[in-house]
Amino acid sequence: MASAVSVSRTVASAALALLVLVAGFWASWGTAQHVVFSKGRERGHMTVTRCAGSTCAGSFVPSAEGPVRHPKVTIGRSVGEKKGVRLPVVLKPDSATAVRTGAAGFFKAWIPLGGALLLACVVLAGGMRNRRLAWITGGAGVVLLTAAWATAAVF
Repeated sequence: MASAVSVSRTVASAALALLVLVAGFWASWGTAQHVVFSKGRERGHMTVTRCAGSTCAGSFVPSAEGPVRHPKVTIGRSVGEKKGVRLPVVLKPDSATAVRTGAAGFFKAWIPLGGALLLACVVLAGGMRNRRLAWITGGAGVVLLTAAWATAAVF
């Protein structure tokens, strides 16, 4: 009986940890896909002119000759976006929404996955009693979130 409870606790904890990690990946992928696979998309630079609430707006200047110059695009606000800053961006297809590229954009896109790694760490340690895997998972989450913070502040 005790072994059945132990096995069911381990299976339930593993399923919960997997669910949390898949949800974190899914939440990150909406933005990360534009950063990771930016080939064939409109790339250029955005100059931030104003920030209000959770978004910043500015003008977009394309890197290549073909794309059209957009007078106004928006981007999600973070630590690195301030008025007057020029950011490398890629535009989401068929929209005026920009996504930051480069190291800062890459790590910022994966922030939800970093949070999911930290949450899964607690589930792995408490439910599965697997301390080594929990430390590895938590460490990966801390590294990812620290890299996102550091690159947003520097770049």
